[in-house]
Amino acid sequence: MNTKKGFTIIELLVVIAIIAVLAGIVLVNVTSYINKGKDASIKGNLATILTNSAVYFDTNSNYTSFCTAAGYTVPEAAMTATNIGSTVTEVCTATHFCSCATLKTTAGNTYCVDDTGYKKETATACATRCPAGAACTD
Repeated sequence: MNTKKGFTIIELLVVIAIIAVLAGIVLVNVTSYINKGKDASIKGNLATILTNSAVYFDTNSNYTSFCTAAGYTVPEAAMTATNIGSTVTEVCTATHFCSCATLKTTAGNTYCVDDTGYKKETATACATRCPAGAACTD
């Protein structure tokens, strides 16, 4: 009578295959959640820029240098950092400011904020949404 204990090679291969399939399913879901988190970070940083723009305008009575002020550049740097990787477009004039960033969950979607309090996500490119000297457009 054979009294050896252990697993056969077939049993081990079946277990490894099951683990690989489960890992693949988890990886797809985790990537989706990571991109949703990046989008939330981008939208949060643009909301911070919107708030900072009101403070800047209150102090300076224009938006001329707002795009180079710390209230803009710090949140912008957070959005363009390697781990987020968004592309940001901004326009600052004496009377208006507009800022637009690319999102991660849906390719081509952008999120735009401006001095009127506008905050919206659409599929329009940032270059179109923030024209020179104007507020966000759809």
